[in-house]
Order: sequence, then structure tokens, then C-alpha cells
Amino acid sequence: MMKPRVKICCISSVDEAMLAIQYGASALGLVGKMPSGPGIIDDALIHEIAKKVPPPVSTFLLTSETKADAIINHYKRVHTSTIQIVDALEEKQYDLLRKELLHVKLVQVIHVIDDNSVKEAVEIAAYVDAILLDSGNPNLAVKELGGTGRTHNWDLSKKIREAIRIPLFLAGGLHKDNIKQAIEYVEPFGVDLCSGVRTNGRLDEQKLSDFFREISEL
Repeated sequence: MMKPRVKICCISSVDEAMLAIQYGASALGLVGKMPSGPGIIDDALIHEIAKKVPPPVSTFLLTSETKADAIINHYKRVHTSTIQIVDALEEKQYDLLRKELLHVKLVQVIHVIDDNSVKEAVEIAAYVDAILLDSGNPNLAVKELGGTGRTHNWDLSKKIREAIRIPLFLAGGLHKDNIKQAIEYVEPFGVDLCSGVRTNGRLDEQKLSDFFREISEL
């Protein structure tokens, strides 16, 4: 089994970015304006962090925009290597994103709720570079679009991974005590953590160390 890539999300400073990279993160999540959830920083800081991250490490802009033009404008303020679309893209305007942002990778978040999430992931996989499975709920009055700290039904996650032919990232309530089980069961290309390596909102070096030790033992 291939060891998964690790994305550390909710990065809030250059120091946090460098700490995550030091322990082995191959990608960093930078959270733009959201209706709820942790880790939100302004676009100027996202841009500053993205500029200072060394090239082998991917930088993900988490955007809650749902229209292609708005996503393009958001990207142009931050210049990350990847865009993580955390809500449904209106009219599936992925072609417009591809046309305007030729060298930017697109990752679509699917919030795993029920069997409809499997159908959605399979359909969207034709348009993007990767799927990221999370435990939010965009159907609530105040949308949950990530950072919940909750796990979801990994049976559905596994179904999705088996049904698509592009990389799959697994997020949602992952931490040192469940990461081996999650990886062995779902077999994702990558895993994504926010709260699982934080204490009082701050990146916790001991939790990072413990988490990456678990990964190293796979």
C-alpha cells in the first residue's frame, strides 16, 4: 500500500506553514472567506504564505465561491498552486476555470452524507484533478463546508474511491488514533487534517509529530 500524501489545512501563518512542511506535509490548505468553520484568513495572508512555500509543496486555496468568475477572481488575489472548491460549482463551469487558469489544479470537495454523495463524486470526477471527501453539510441554513472535526461514513468514501480514477483525499475528523484505520480501509491518495493536529486553534507540534509517526509506521 502506498503511503498517502498529507495535507495540513487551516494554515494561519508562514510559521505554521513551515512547521507543517518540516514534519512532512506535501500540501497546505489556506482557508478563504467561509460561512462557518475554523482557519479563515484574509486573501493578503494567503498570498503571502503561498509565495513563501517551496515549490515541491502544493498550496490549496479553499474557496466557498460557487460561480466560476468569482473563483477566478479569488484565485487572482492569492496565486496558490491549487484551488479547492468547497461547495457545488454552479452550472458545473469547470471548463471556464480550465480555460482561464491553465496551470492551476482543481480539487472538488464532496461532503459525504448519503448515497447521493457517491453519485455526485463519480459525476464530478470527470471535470477535476482530484476529489476531497469531507464531513460538512452544505444543506444547513448556515453551510458547513469543512473543518467540522467529525468523521463520516467511510463505507461511502471507499465506494467513491473504488468508483473514480482520479486521486482522492480523505478529510473529516482524522487524528493520530484513527489515521491508520482510515488509510487501511479507504486507501486514499491523500489525507487532510485541520483540528486533528491543533490545540486551541493553533498547530500543535507534538500532535504533528505523533500523527506523522503513525503515518511512518504504515
